[in-house]
Amino acid sequence: MTNREKYINAFVEGLEIAEDKVVGLEYQAIPEWDSVGHMSLVACIEDAFEIMMDTDDIVDFSSYEKGIEILKKYDVEI
Repeated sequence: MTNREKYINAFVEGLEIAEDKVVGLEYQAIPEWDSVGHMSLVACIEDAFEIMMDTDDIVDFSSYEKGIEILKKYDVEI
């Protein structure tokens, strides 16, 4: 599984949404990505890439694209 597939799968599992809704998604753009869904998504991403995100990064994680940018800090290329 590629890192992109792992990343997309984290959204699918963490937010319980269809894969075709993931790319371009922004925080609170759908009901599933509320504060509770956000923490579930972060947990899935941390598990998928075996990282622990800093609090600032969790707060700044506001979209699919921003998540890719943040993951670069943890040496994860999507």
